[in-house]
Amino acid sequence: MEQQRYNVIITGASSGVGLYAAKALAAKGWHVIMACRDLPKTERVAKEVGIAPDGYSIIKLDLASLESVRQFVEAFRATGKSLDALVVNAAIYKPQLKTPERSEDGYEISVATNHLGHFLLCNLLLEDMKKAAHPEPRLVTLGTVTANPKELGGKIPIPAPPDLGDLEGFKLGFKYPIAMVDGKKFKPGKAYKDSKLCNMLTMMEMHRRYHEESGIIFNALYPGCVAESDLFRDAPKLFQTIFPFFQKNITGGYVSEEESGKRVAQVVADEGFNKSGVYWSWGNRQQENREAFSQEMSNEAEDAAKASKLWELSEKLVGIA
Repeated sequence: MEQQRYNVIITGASSGVGLYAAKALAAKGWHVIMACRDLPKTERVAKEVGIAPDGYSIIKLDLASLESVRQFVEAFRATGKSLDALVVNAAIYKPQLKTPERSEDGYEISVATNHLGHFLLCNLLLEDMKKAAHPEPRLVTLGTVTANPKELGGKIPIPAPPDLGDLEGFKLGFKYPIAMVDGKKFKPGKAYKDSKLCNMLTMMEMHRRYHEESGIIFNALYPGCVAESDLFRDAPKLFQTIFPFFQKNITGGYVSEEESGKRVAQVVADEGFNKSGVYWSWGNRQQENREAFSQEMSNEAEDAAKASKLWELSEKLVGIA
């Protein structure tokens, strides 16, 4: 009897952690739906890293466009495939912006892409995941050390620590002239950190709302410091040179994209990661075959009242309230 083949959607699978997570999961026998903006590039890099032709398919997704998210969901459903796992991976980071860049929906681009696009995607696909072929469907969110001051890398307040305040920016509609979740002055690096904090709050709120009734496992992971990544393509060139050197030679925290992808695949597919509401981390441990541990989240990420309010406001911003 042929073994059941499970399906996973990975956002931002055309480079970095997402690409190598796709490679690792395909090697485990999963079919990967690579959800990306640039289809020719995705096809090219899938071949370059050696993903078997029957191990993946590609569907266009631009998370900065809420309409694109809806079209992606329709296109995925048209395939007739089960949805057994969803990996919230794609992110943009634009620390050199002087003024806010806006999505086509009018929202600040980092929060629009990293949080709001994913928030809509997860909500629309929840029903698909409830009908998964896999006995333990998983929705896995990529975290970052910079959004958690309880981790060493999150204690560095440059350019500013994440802080959503009382969500005033969202309450006011999050459109011009508002560009920050807390409604305060625009800081591009903080906007990224805030968006990743929103990801963690959303993961925990999904766990509270849906895990018990659906059986879906909602968790997150920090795979280690991926110091060489397309995520940093808009960072200063000097940073792109110094940061990998520092992580390789000073902290020892450097993790390759391929190793981080394998760690994502573990959380998606392996036994031992079937716990919901957990933030898995490899911390400052770059070697292969190291075990993950459950990382404590920031006080703000564990704030259930804030998570519930963020959920309600995000529903309005993406048009599903």
